[in-house]
Amino acid sequence: MPFITNKKSKETVDIFYEDYGTGQPVILIHGWPLSRKSWEHQVWKIVEAGYRCISYDRRGFGISSAPWDGYDYSSLASDLDTIINGLELEDAVIVGFSMGGGEVVRYLTDYGDAKIAKAALISSIIPLVKQTDDNPDGVPESALKDIQKALENDRVGFLKAFHNGFYNFDENKGKRISQAVLDYDFIVASHASPRATIEAALAWMHTDFRPELKNVKVPTLVVHGDADGTVPIETSGNLAAKGIAKATYEVIKGAPHGLNVTHKEELNDILIKFLKS
Repeated sequence: MPFITNKKSKETVDIFYEDYGTGQPVILIHGWPLSRKSWEHQVWKIVEAGYRCISYDRRGFGISSAPWDGYDYSSLASDLDTIINGLELEDAVIVGFSMGGGEVVRYLTDYGDAKIAKAALISSIIPLVKQTDDNPDGVPESALKDIQKALENDRVGFLKAFHNGFYNFDENKGKRISQAVLDYDFIVASHASPRATIEAALAWMHTDFRPELKNVKVPTLVVHGDADGTVPIETSGNLAAKGIAKATYEVIKGAPHGLNVTHKEELNDILIKFLKS
């Protein structure tokens, strides 16, 4: 199985990746608390459209190594840089879902865009999740602390219920996804490192990317669902599209956070069109 080793970080980290197809490379960065497997409905469409598609497990998730520390965004971006350099990629498109949007922006901040042609933020946490005086639509600090406490006290219990809201399952039961999808996500999420699950959550909860939006200079696709209850569009997609100079903004009506599954056809059409533009 293909692993690539990041020796730049404090602890040596082995990152598992899958690499299919030929052509311009498209790198998929998954959301929290899942793995590369969450891109199932996108990988084959990207390859089918004539691109090389690379997806990988974030450190601490899937079958990548799980160091004790190093879940801040600069450490995570160093893993992405290791993949880009290790596979000798040029003219790449980096696509981040939810938490993965942070790796996209931090990579461009820390490493620049010499090897990057385009970027995409899908249901992304960019630019800031937490509610502050100048981000009034964000998630209140008390709610974020409740998530942290739940993960520390009953991680699997929290994860068991988490994806209901991720997909707005109770509202769309039987219409968009099956119960089996929730069960599958729970299996994937529950097998992640407990330490990584908490530390990565703290990273997406508290990192403020607003000062870094100026570093996103490549053409960037922003896709968000207007029914996203996990990362509300008002404090994410709307602000990201406004703050990124070369943004193309697509709002999928009625789509929840996990629109890569519930609205996969719509997302795939938007993404492929952007890749070909």
